[in-house]
Amino acid sequence: MGVIAGERAPDFVLSDDTGQLRSLSELLTGGPVVLFFYPIAHSPICTAEACHFRDLGAEFDALGVQRVGISTDTVPRQSRFARQRAFDFPLLSDSRGLVAARFQVRRWGISVLGRLLARRLERRRGQHTPPGWFTRLLLSARRTTFVIDTDHTVLKVISSELRASVHADLTLDFLRRRPPTAPPRPVGSGITRPPTERVRISLADLRGRPQRVRTQNA
Repeated sequence: MGVIAGERAPDFVLSDDTGQLRSLSELLTGGPVVLFFYPIAHSPICTAEACHFRDLGAEFDALGVQRVGISTDTVPRQSRFARQRAFDFPLLSDSRGLVAARFQVRRWGISVLGRLLARRLERRRGQHTPPGWFTRLLLSARRTTFVIDTDHTVLKVISSELRASVHADLTLDFLRRRPPTAPPRPVGSGITRPPTERVRISLADLRGRPQRVRTQNA
């Protein structure tokens, strides 16, 4: 079982499709993040999923939520994918599958065959030989979307391998139904108290009725 709602999302640092290093902590400073793992760039279902996230960009922006794609593809493959489909969000390259493993969505995490293929893949990468499509599929991440709040708390997890559109659709539905977060109170602000009443007595008042003076709190 992968990371579930209510747990803390593990931090990471990866290169995006432009080669720029991105960390989850840095991304969260701009607001909540929708982190969607997809198996292979350019594949039909992954393309449909990522394009649906792209097409719903205005709805996500209106909610102040960022979209971030991630797969085990290399930076060059992610770069071609982003250029061809004009994505307006970063695609992260988890080429060694380490982040997928930390989120517990790596396909071969519990597979003996997968571990054998992983060793073979590492050897082939050492010889600068790109892995085949089927090998990449077996070593890829499961199609899973995580909605992560600014404090790293996972709010929602969506898993569906074959239905590409449900990831963006269900994420938007969840975010729209989520109660709005109260804005933080400025430092030093407190509860406004009503003005207090103070009795001031002079020597002259000793012979008569005390005067009550209404004063405002400082």
